[in-house]
Amino acid sequence: MLVSGFLLAVAVSGLSACRTSPTVAAYVGDEQVTVSELDTAVGDRLADEDIATYAKQDEAAFTRRVLTLLVQEEVYAAAADRFDVHVSDDAVRARIAELLGTDNPDDVYSQLAKQGISREDVFENVRQQMMRQQIAAAEGKAGGVDDAALQARYAEVREGLGKVSFGYITVPDQATADTVLAQLVADPSTYGAVAAQYPGPYTLPALDSRTPDQVPGVLADGIAKAAPNTGFTTAVQEAGGVVVTFVAGTVYPTFDEVRADLVKEATDKADTAGTTILDDFRKDLGVKVNPRYGVLENGKLVEGTGGVVDILKSDAAAAASSAAPATPAG
Repeated sequence: MLVSGFLLAVAVSGLSACRTSPTVAAYVGDEQVTVSELDTAVGDRLADEDIATYAKQDEAAFTRRVLTLLVQEEVYAAAADRFDVHVSDDAVRARIAELLGTDNPDDVYSQLAKQGISREDVFENVRQQMMRQQIAAAEGKAGGVDDAALQARYAEVREGLGKVSFGYITVPDQATADTVLAQLVADPSTYGAVAAQYPGPYTLPALDSRTPDQVPGVLADGIAKAAPNTGFTTAVQEAGGVVVTFVAGTVYPTFDEVRADLVKEATDKADTAGTTILDDFRKDLGVKVNPRYGVLENGKLVEGTGGVVDILKSDAAAAASSAAPATPAG
């Protein structure tokens, strides 16, 4: 599984009136992330030697990263109540295991730790992904991923998934080509045996399935016009003979074969819609960060001094959608 780090840049927009206290790291609506909570969260992560090594490169930046995550958690907690969407720990664990597949959990977590990402960060990230998708569905902005919805989508896109099944065999002369083509039309199942009699770089040993744009140019027009289980012959000088092309027809993948792709399409759409909904919700909620942790620069929360800033667009979790290790301990 590809392991990628979080993108923790916090996009911001405009300055706000001061509402801050030395003991508060950030305000999220009516809730707060205290300096003490931030220090504890940083300390917990630094207990991992790999994360600690990463953090030493820029301790202030790492603190801002952790603060971003804590702010995100508060935003999503408020969104859970607002949209009445809650994702259980068991559901998160199941999703993480699904995303991990056959990858070794320890290996994946080790790679993530070297990027400054803890198990808890990943766990919360996956929860937020699932929440965005469920919020989008609850708001009517995305379809579900149940079999009924996926089957309906499969019916919509099936025609576009078709591939042409064909093969070509190069023989020495036209007479042989006519004989071979007649044999294939009479019994398509003999294609492999016939092709074996004329091996070479311009013979496909078995029928192949390709999209129209993947068909060899010299054969494309003939293949497009051929009826299923028919063919044609073409004298091709470069091939050193006559090419017998047999067209078995269009083949379509089964629902089970494309189910994973349909699920990904649906979840990606839901995630995008959910992100938009959460962005609007965040604006209404109002998030303010203590200036000791950063200032607005080119739309990002960075090191510096200055006024309190409103965090209006930040989705650190979305950037780590491919980083999903196995079930965290506890």
